[in-house]
Amino acid sequence: MKRVYLDYNATTPVDPRVAEAMWPYLQELFGNPSSLHTFGVNAKQAVETARAQVAGLIGSHADEIVFTSGGSESNNTAIKGVAFTLRQQGYHVITTTIEHSAVISPCQFLERLGFFVTYLPVDRNGMVSVRDVEAAIRPTTILISIMHANNETGVIQPVAEIGKLARSRGILMHTDAAQSAGKIPVRVDDLNVDLLTLAGHKFYAPKGVGAFYIRRGVEIDPLIHGASHESGRRAGTENVPLIVALGKACELATDELDSRYAHVVTLRDYLYDNLKKMFGDKLHLNGHPTERVPNTLNVSFEGYTAPELLQKLPEVAASTGSACHAASLEMSHVLKSMGVPERVGYGAVRFSLGQWTTTGDIDYLLELLQLHVLK
Repeated sequence: MKRVYLDYNATTPVDPRVAEAMWPYLQELFGNPSSLHTFGVNAKQAVETARAQVAGLIGSHADEIVFTSGGSESNNTAIKGVAFTLRQQGYHVITTTIEHSAVISPCQFLERLGFFVTYLPVDRNGMVSVRDVEAAIRPTTILISIMHANNETGVIQPVAEIGKLARSRGILMHTDAAQSAGKIPVRVDDLNVDLLTLAGHKFYAPKGVGAFYIRRGVEIDPLIHGASHESGRRAGTENVPLIVALGKACELATDELDSRYAHVVTLRDYLYDNLKKMFGDKLHLNGHPTERVPNTLNVSFEGYTAPELLQKLPEVAASTGSACHAASLEMSHVLKSMGVPERVGYGAVRFSLGQWTTTGDIDYLLELLQLHVLK
């Protein structure tokens, strides 16, 4: 049975060039980067090369990059680190209702410790208002954390404007760029951010590795305490093979950003245009019509539930905007926040494309929909 993978926002396959780069560090180049002998020196050099490659992707200095186990750890480091470091200055954090759970959960944890968190709403297109952010700022606000691109809808948030606002008020700005890095330009100076999250497996590196950008001059408590790895900002022996892989993935993303964008946006729009022809007014776009990452299409099939629809298409890997629990449906918190009606939201499917998606894959999906859904 032919299978089509259209769930690149969930995870990506490892690029063969990335796997090739990391392989020697699983074999003969296995040294501990903290060791002073040749094995350690070679490993340390590989880590620093990767650090420069990550910095190159986001336009930062290499010494502003901290390697982590992934996006969740990076987000937790940013949010908890700022809160614990600056709690004598303030106890208020601003975020949105559409954040990934790796942001919302740490914020809820802080609330249990006595911090105050403002969860800002979004409009029908899934975008937060800069004015709402400004209105939410208090004298006690120490951090604003707003994602760059939403994982479900792909909507790009006005992070640069919010970051500029934050800087003018002396507030630290963090953005989760897990879903934007490698898809659109992500440059820390353009975004006016102090802290930024990357997750390797979202752009063709393996799972279990990520990075955390922290602007020079910003000091926060580490999430993981121990020895002085990562300049004292994240304890634990560096996972050299995965770090090398992340660095290579960042290098490739930097070099191929334009071609990857052109490839996926063409296929995404081709898919949407054909779905609209097939389903007409029963198809609804969830998210901003233009301000979204090029690979993501979240649409609702009105009159269908997404789990039932995808059950008819076992050949297709995609994500639903609703989940079944004990014979009942629950819409995603993102679609709820956008004010999507239940009759529409229950039929939401996210198709996310990648560098190996082909026109043939899209045509096969359309054929399956015609045969098994519209028959």
